Amino acid sequence: MLNHLEGKFNTFDGIELFYTKDTVDSAKAVIVIVHGLCEHSGRYDYLTKRLNDFGYTVYRFDNRGHGKSGGERGYVENFQDFFKDADKVVDMALKENKGLPVFMFGHSMGGFIAAGYGIKYKNKLKGQILSGAAVIEPPAFKSLKEDGYFEKHPREKSPNLLAKLMCRDKDVVEDYNNDPFVLKETNIKLLGEVFIKGSRWIKDVVEDYNNDPFVLKETNIKLLGEVFIKGSRWINENIKNYEYPCLILHGEMDRLVKAEASKWMLNNISSSDKSIKIYPECYHEILSEKNEKESVIQDIHKWIEERI
Repeated sequence: MLNHLEGKFNTFDGIELFYTKDTVDSAKAVIVIVHGLCEHSGRYDYLTKRLNDFGYTVYRFDNRGHGKSGGERGYVENFQDFFKDADKVVDMALKENKGLPVFMFGHSMGGFIAAGYGIKYKNKLKGQILSGAAVIEPPAFKSLKEDGYFEKHPREKSPNLLAKLMCRDKDVVEDYNNDPFVLKETNIKLLGEVFIKGSRWIKDVVEDYNNDPFVLKETNIKLLGEVFIKGSRWINENIKNYEYPCLILHGEMDRLVKAEASKWMLNNISSSDKSIKIYPECYHEILSEKNEKESVIQDIHKWIEERI
């Protein structure tokens, strides 16, 4: 039997985070899903359904400042706040599913969060699956770190233009843009914390993204700086401390996070159990590719089954 539950909990600093859990009887494993920049956990309904089909219980949550969670929209004070939030969900999953292996899946900024989590919290998970993980500083953000721009202008807004690059399916982009829980802008501060410190154009996917009311339409410069400048620098400095079993996935034609980021991670983590798969012609959201997403999901399923 499948059970769906939605709720909220207070994270380490009192901010209220929205989460869902989809449990199955006699579960074989538990998967914690971490979503990307400007989106929300509801965009992983299909992946959750397929993971349930395989006998896995799934936990999802909206990152602070995203979706239905509390916190200033598209803002983070410190990139490691994301790691601490994820740890609260992992602890919940471990407590409620004693004896079951817990895995973490992270996409894009969620991949950054998962990678950072793997460095900071070494003994809680059975393994991680990273999709298009933003673990190195994007060249496009060079101007943000000059003269500490994102620190000086933490609440300057940056429009969410991700839909144009995430997938070739116009329907996916449209749904994303119309989703009320997708951030429409983000703070410069968030970009710096994550990326310095610390799919194809398929019509329905693009339209879904554009129309999703929970997709942020902009984010604060602070968030961009925290994640993509400070955060990526921190990842670079600490990557050798990553030891989890890890499956790294990436679209060959990803224009948001180059596949070289995943190759770099594969070559620098200390894991003895690590593998990578690059999907030819796929863009950033490999799980939104109509013709390839089932293949991606089967690859994830096979990898998990071999480790439980």
